[in-house]
Amino acid sequence: MSAVQELRALLRLRLLQMAALTGLLAAVGFIALSLKYCVRDLDIWWHLKVGDWIVQNSAFPHTGILSRTAANRPWVAYSWGYEILLSRAYAWFGLLGMGMFGVLLTLAVAYCIFWMLRRLAGRFWPAFGLTAIVCSAFLFDMMPRPGFFSIILFSITLTLILEANRVGQVQKLYWLPLIFVFWSNLHIQFIYGLFLVGLFLGVNLVQRVAAQFGLLPGLLTPAAVPLGPLTIVFVACMLATLIGPYSYHLYGVIVSYSHAKLTYSMIKELQPLSFRAYSNYVELLLGAAGFFVVGRQKRIDLFKLALLVCASVAAFRTMRDAWFLCIPAAAFIADALFEETEHEPHETAFQLAGVFACVAVTLLLFARGTGFTTRGLDRAISATFPVNAVNFLRQNPPPGPLYNTFDWGGFLMWYMPQYPVSVDGRNDLYGDEMDGRSFKTDNGDPSYSSDPVLNESGVVLLQKTDGLVSTLDLDSRFRKIYEDQLATVFVRQ
Repeated sequence: MSAVQELRALLRLRLLQMAALTGLLAAVGFIALSLKYCVRDLDIWWHLKVGDWIVQNSAFPHTGILSRTAANRPWVAYSWGYEILLSRAYAWFGLLGMGMFGVLLTLAVAYCIFWMLRRLAGRFWPAFGLTAIVCSAFLFDMMPRPGFFSIILFSITLTLILEANRVGQVQKLYWLPLIFVFWSNLHIQFIYGLFLVGLFLGVNLVQRVAAQFGLLPGLLTPAAVPLGPLTIVFVACMLATLIGPYSYHLYGVIVSYSHAKLTYSMIKELQPLSFRAYSNYVELLLGAAGFFVVGRQKRIDLFKLALLVCASVAAFRTMRDAWFLCIPAAAFIADALFEETEHEPHETAFQLAGVFACVAVTLLLFARGTGFTTRGLDRAISATFPVNAVNFLRQNPPPGPLYNTFDWGGFLMWYMPQYPVSVDGRNDLYGDEMDGRSFKTDNGDPSYSSDPVLNESGVVLLQKTDGLVSTLDLDSRFRKIYEDQLATVFVRQ
C-alpha cells in the first residue's frame, strides 16, 4: 500500500474524524468563552429585559415599553422567542446561564454550518475544512444575538433547496413552512429565507418559460423541481410567517428598516466592509471561490449565480450580513464536490452524542481559565458598562428623568430600571430622527441646547469620551456629581 493510500485510509477512520470535529467545536467554544460577547454586547441587555417583561406580564408588547421618550410609539418585539429563552437562562442560572446561552448559540451556528456542508459535500474532510474557513470569516465578528437563529435556519433552508434541486424532488421542501413558523418568531431576518425560497421559485419559473419558447441557453442547467408544488411551498412559507403574536405586523417592521438611513452610517456593524480585519479578506476570498466554482461548471446554475450576486451586494454593503455571502459560497463549493462514488455515510447519533459530550467536558475544564465564571463575567460587564456609576446613583438617587448615552441604553434598561431610558438600541422604535438627535447631542453638537430630551432631564449619564461631557462642564445648568474611567454623571442645578 502506497503512502497516499495509507493516508486516505487513516483519514477515513471515523475516530479521527470525530476527534477533529470535537477539536473544531471545542476551539469555537473556547473562543466564545474567552471573548465573553454574551455579556459585553450592547444590545443583549434590552433583549433580556424585554424577555423578562413578556414573562412577567404574560403578554407581548405593542408599544415602546421601558423607554420614557418612545413609550407610546408602536413597536413589536419581533425576536420574542429569543428573548424569552435568554430571560429564562438568566432567571434559572444567573450570569453563567446567560453566558452559556450565548456560547451554546455560537456552537449551534458552527455545527449547523458543518451539518450543511457535510450533507452537501458527502465527505467529512471537505466539510470540516470549509466549516473552519466559514467560521473564521464572520462568526467571531458577531454577537450571539437573534441573528444567530437566522444563520442556523438559513443554512437548513439552503441545504434543503440544494438537495431538492439535486434530485429534482420537491418533497424535501415540505419542511420549510414549519421552519418559517419558528423563524418568524425568532428573528426578523426570516425575510432572507423568504427571499431564498422566492428566488429559487422565480429562477425555476423563468427557466421553464424560456424553455417553452426555446430561449433557454444550453449553458444553463434546466429547472429540475416541479413548479406547481414549489409554488405551493412558497405560499405556505409566507402564510407560516403570519403564525405568531404579531402576524402581518412583522412586515411593517421590515418596511421601516428598509427606510432607515442614519443607523447605517452611524453603527459600525451596519457599515460596509473596511478590510481592516483578516476576516474581511476571508469573506472576500470565500465569495470569489463561490463564483469561481459556480462559473466553472459545465452548465451554470442560474439560482446559485443569482444568489451569489444578491448576497455579495448585501454582504459588502453591511458587515453584519457577512454570513449571507459566506454560507451560500461555501454551500456551493461543497455541492460541487459531491460525488456519489465517494459518498461517505453520515455520522450516527451515538457518534455525535460522543462529540458533544467531549466538547462539553472540554469547555467545562477550560472555562475557569478563560475567566468564564460569575466573577469573571461581572468584571467583563464592569469594564464595558457603567456599573459603578449606577451603583453611585442607587446610593445617591437624584430626581429624574434620565438622559443616557446611546450605547448604554440597553444596559441601563436592565440594571437601572427605576430611570426609564431616553434611548436604547431599538432603532426601529426610535427612528432616524430621534437616533440622529441623540447622536448629535452625545457628540456635543452646538444644537444640544435645543434638544428637548436633554432639557427636560434631571440626571445625565454619559460615556466619559462623549463630546457632551466637556460641553456640560461649561454649562451652568448642570453639575458633575460623579466620574470614573468609563462614565460621567451630571445633575441639573
